[in-house]
Amino acid sequence: MSNNFISTIRAKGDAFSIGFALGQASAASFRARASSSEQFRALDARWRGSDHLKSLESAARAAYPRFVREIEGIAAGAGQDFETIFLWNCQGDLRLPEHVSPAAKAIAATGCTTLLIPAEGDTPAIIAHNEDGSEDLLGACIWVEVEADDGPAWNSFMYPGMLPGHTFGLNEAGIVQTVNNISPQDFQPGVPRLVICRAILDAKSLDKAVEILKRKDRASGFHHNLGEAKTRRLASVEAPASGCAVREVTSPRAHANHLVFEEFGGLEQTIFPSSRKRQEAADRMIAEGALAGGAEAVLFDETTPIFCDNQGDAIGQTLATTVFELFPDRVEWRVHATPGERDALNGTMGVV
Repeated sequence: MSNNFISTIRAKGDAFSIGFALGQASAASFRARASSSEQFRALDARWRGSDHLKSLESAARAAYPRFVREIEGIAAGAGQDFETIFLWNCQGDLRLPEHVSPAAKAIAATGCTTLLIPAEGDTPAIIAHNEDGSEDLLGACIWVEVEADDGPAWNSFMYPGMLPGHTFGLNEAGIVQTVNNISPQDFQPGVPRLVICRAILDAKSLDKAVEILKRKDRASGFHHNLGEAKTRRLASVEAPASGCAVREVTSPRAHANHLVFEEFGGLEQTIFPSSRKRQEAADRMIAEGALAGGAEAVLFDETTPIFCDNQGDAIGQTLATTVFELFPDRVEWRVHATPGERDALNGTMGVV
């Protein structure tokens, strides 16, 4: 297991100032690991200067100008031009060229396992999540804690050069979000999916978060796991560009990184073997009572493996594992770097 140090950065102020601090913190990792990847080079060659990329930018500026300002700050802090960082943030909204290697396509589609465990009696509701990504990003990601001039304070796990929100995070309104990649083929001009995820970190309620995901002008989509501490409600939301299906969670369930709701049964998608195996294994382990040992008993499973260590057909790498416990007045959270490095980070955010 490679070293997986997760640094912490605190930022505050207006949108550009926040982005600038995050860009500075991830500048070296972006240069060394992200911008040199086959995936980024292929997207850059295909889409830089294109009308489609410009349409994504226009849609983002029209819908959420403050979050585009954060991207501008990230670019400045990282010492990159805006188009480079915006393109990097739109990678999930852009089709990879056909000549890209199967390994690069698989890495682009890697993506996470989440457990949603509703509250019983006085117990907290729980959202627990494996964040899976490219092995190149192991040890390059950051935990960010932000006090914004506009909107609630929020925390999130951040990839180098990327707008936070599309991994796992929470805000002081008690909204928790974890995100799983999906790979349907319904791309359209619209608001990039990372901007949508960042918008949810500003949501003041679960209902407001779901409203954001029901926008008709999303360029592509994710599966979102949402929680609201005040009510301890949990929701599993599949939101490709062409639709949005919401399930309020009343019994423990898992979600890997492909669409499983019947609303999208006819939508073309790519399902990688690892995702299918993780979904089946997590469902089986929940049914067998594994959650009695805590969420980690499932997320650290190495037989399927649910915990991805770049073995077998699990091309991705688990970059961090998080557990959020949602109480009416607070969210308690912990982040494990690896199964052997538990509680690398932890904290409590009071609900305002």
